[in-house]
Amino acid sequence: MEAHILIVDDDAAIRDSMHEFVEMSGYLSSTAASAEQALEALDNDNIDVVITDIMLPGMDGLELTDHIKKNHDIDVIVMTGYSGDYSYEEAISKGASDFVFKPVRFEELLLRLRRVLKERTLTQERVHMLEKLKKLSITDGLTKLYNSRYFYNQLKTEIERTERYERPLSLLLLDIDKFKEYNDNYGHLEGDQVLLRLGNVIKSCLRKMDSAYRYGGEEFTVILPETEGEESATVAERIRACVEEERFYPKDENTQVSITISIGVTEYHLDEDVAIFVQRADRAMYLSKQSGRNRVSCLFASK
Repeated sequence: MEAHILIVDDDAAIRDSMHEFVEMSGYLSSTAASAEQALEALDNDNIDVVITDIMLPGMDGLELTDHIKKNHDIDVIVMTGYSGDYSYEEAISKGASDFVFKPVRFEELLLRLRRVLKERTLTQERVHMLEKLKKLSITDGLTKLYNSRYFYNQLKTEIERTERYERPLSLLLLDIDKFKEYNDNYGHLEGDQVLLRLGNVIKSCLRKMDSAYRYGGEEFTVILPETEGEESATVAERIRACVEEERFYPKDENTQVSITISIGVTEYHLDEDVAIFVQRADRAMYLSKQSGRNRVSCLFASK
């Protein structure tokens, strides 16, 4: 997609000639006669680079640059015919990406514009890569749920919020019943399909404020903010029932298999240790296992 350049200058002749040159160079160009007009254009158009004169009626070009860098992801090239009054350092300190003197040589401006656009693209790619790496570091590669490392970070955050506002917080810990047998019978690739589908089922049963995690192996956890024990048991039962309704065909269309899960439910008790909170959910889950599997069990701390 071609870059969109906004030219800001109160001299119509300069503004129009630069506009024509920028468009001839292969870019989309718009113009503004003042900083105020430029700000209006920034709110309505998708601008990549602003080329602005410093001397403008009303708000000057450096003030405009400062405003743009504080409120928009847009690069700025500053122009001035008053080389003694304004320094390169002053323009850069306001956030300008480059600085040129009038009368502007169009060939020089094009070189600077191309450099700014190239650096802009590299910066955007770098930000995208960092965001992708961050997401990978907190995400389970198979199920695309959050991983156990991120689980503990988020749980501590939710506990701090719960302590601060004295609001309820619940935790689910669930485990696939007889998953080893499934893997032994049908292979780990088919087992991975179960894990993947289970992650999708869990997410489909949650609110936006809730979060699900692959805790490890065939174990999953769910953090339920603003949720008391009884309500969290209802959520757990909904997940259990939805999983039981799923059908898998690990060999062929004639081999229909269902799986079940055991879930432990607990609610956070103010001032308790994180490890104790998680261990209680774990004990509740094993209570479900010992009671015949495919069920929800609750354990709550004494108040």
